[in-house]
Amino acid sequence: MNHRATAAITQLEVVPSTVLLDVIDQLETVLIGKREQLTMALACLLARGHLLIEDVPGVGKTTLAHALSATLGVDWKRVQFTSDLLPADVVGVSILDNHDNRFHFQRGPVFTSILLADEINRAPPRAQSALLEAMEERQVTVDGTTHALDDGFFVIATQNPADQQGAYPLPQSQLDRFLVGIELGYPDAASERALLAQGDQRQHAKTLQPLLNDASLKSLRERCEAVHLSDPVLDYIQALLSATRTDGTGLSPRAGLNLVRLGRACAVIEQRDHVLPDDVRRVFPVLAGHRLTGQVKSGHSAAQAVLAQVAMP
Repeated sequence: MNHRATAAITQLEVVPSTVLLDVIDQLETVLIGKREQLTMALACLLARGHLLIEDVPGVGKTTLAHALSATLGVDWKRVQFTSDLLPADVVGVSILDNHDNRFHFQRGPVFTSILLADEINRAPPRAQSALLEAMEERQVTVDGTTHALDDGFFVIATQNPADQQGAYPLPQSQLDRFLVGIELGYPDAASERALLAQGDQRQHAKTLQPLLNDASLKSLRERCEAVHLSDPVLDYIQALLSATRTDGTGLSPRAGLNLVRLGRACAVIEQRDHVLPDDVRRVFPVLAGHRLTGQVKSGHSAAQAVLAQVAMP
């Protein structure tokens, strides 16, 4: 662990924003050549959102969850979404105890800091909906009783391309709960060569040292909320939102609020106390893409078309 990261853990009241660059550097030792995607994943976490990764199998989606949880110093759990998955398999179930003739709640894997919902669109809508309340309210309700989740609860969901067999498209209400949607994609030739020489990514992820913890994450999230947003940047955000609504659909005001949060997180990662139009332009495709078309890849193209229409201040 380097000196900057050590300072972030031992002096939690003064967390240097440079530690976020250390986090990205460390993550990139596992997901080689994916710095921009890793930056957007970290910004999503800081902005208190959830992350959707759409891609073919084998490009590192699960490994990202391994590496991120190890680097943040928090626990994580994985649920493989399948066609026979039930909501109780995710949130938990009340079981009758014959000793006292009472029902006791057995917590499901959703009770964790990071939840990897692997291949979420392989499960039918009923199982997908088990995460709706957890993602929005950071709580789950079972048999009329509400159970609180970790305050920093973070979902990383992977999604297979919609044209693959056995996929159930995520409803718009579920897609809207994902702050960021990214693709990892195949590595370039140099990155793939380094990856092949390194060996098993997941084994390497297990060796990573924590650079943050709950207290430092809380401090950094609070810093994001205090980042200044000028009137010209607000005008630019409103213009982008308006440009998506030409056919009666488009981004909602809630998506606009999320765009503000994500822009502020991006500014903190870049060690600034104010949002630039470039921050908004940078995060707009990963925020808007899956909301505009229901798919990450085609949605990014649609978002880029919107960016091309609206002049930056």
